[in-house]
Amino acid sequence: MTRFSPASARSARALRDGAWGSRLSFSPKVFLPVTRLCRNRCSYCSFRRDPTGLDQHTMSPAQVVEALDAAVMAGCTEALLCLGDTPETGLPGYRALLESWGYASTVGYLEAIAHMALERGLLPHTNAGILSEAQLRRLRACNVSMGLMLESTSERLCGPGGPHARARDKRPAVRLAMLETAGRLRIPMTTGLLVGMGETAAERQDTIEAIARLHARHGHIQEVIVQPFRAGAGTPMAGAPEPEDAVISEAISLARTTLPVEVSVQTPPNLGRLAPAWGAGINDLGGISPVTPDFINPGHPWPELVALADEAATLGARLEARLPVYARFVETPGWLDPALRPVVEAAAVQQRERWAWLGARGAA
Repeated sequence: MTRFSPASARSARALRDGAWGSRLSFSPKVFLPVTRLCRNRCSYCSFRRDPTGLDQHTMSPAQVVEALDAAVMAGCTEALLCLGDTPETGLPGYRALLESWGYASTVGYLEAIAHMALERGLLPHTNAGILSEAQLRRLRACNVSMGLMLESTSERLCGPGGPHARARDKRPAVRLAMLETAGRLRIPMTTGLLVGMGETAAERQDTIEAIARLHARHGHIQEVIVQPFRAGAGTPMAGAPEPEDAVISEAISLARTTLPVEVSVQTPPNLGRLAPAWGAGINDLGGISPVTPDFINPGHPWPELVALADEAATLGARLEARLPVYARFVETPGWLDPALRPVVEAAAVQQRERWAWLGARGAA
């Protein structure tokens, strides 16, 4: 089993530098917590809300429009649509709320929000948990990419007392099956692992290797998130120890040396320190929002971009904005719905103009 060492970090950096150079990318986004209702009860989750006050935990169309308009003013290019797994299951009040707005299902509402975003020049990226093949097909037509965190292939973590014991949709086979379906449908996907929730080093390695096998079959994994566990107040794991930098760095280096070089390796900059992450081989920081908080980890605000660009420069990295769909999926026919192409091309121009100062700052 590969273990973290200075040698593995050097190998990871060499692979990163050869494929990505000094670029350290991020996606300027608006985070839309479409609904925080979820049938799962992960022991670490700060996002989920109980089905009381349904209208308080689901964004109304007016709230969506307000957030999207603020995102346009702030220069965002990504609209991240995030929600709990299968919120309609056993929640008739939620279904009634959607119907009152004119939508028959969550997927129908997500389609409408995606089109609201596209009309404003924003590129939708939906992370809706487990979806059927039919639902994935519907959302593929209005999303430039989608996401599903694998988190772990460990069945042990789904057993009694484990963080996924009360989360039927976190069963590894269920998540792997959806990622497989997304590959067959040629949907550019973001996935990743959660580090420090109680898994072993061997289980982390197995998770990364499972992602690599998915990509080998379909070529659809655009980025892998190495996400550190952070204890959330009020959750069953509020007192659990958080992973040390060495554990996170080990997982980053393992991901970089295991995955093909075209797959981006990222870690969120609000959940860990940049210097060790860059030293371990990351090339991306994921989405950063200038207008909305991280609703998944509300106690960890996004870093300020000027400070982040300056810190990156001290490490020899150049902070760059990117789109939520990677260039190879735009350039290769069959991945992007043709109706989305004009919006993607316009967003690329807008992004270069809005965020060019970052590259200049990194080069200074």
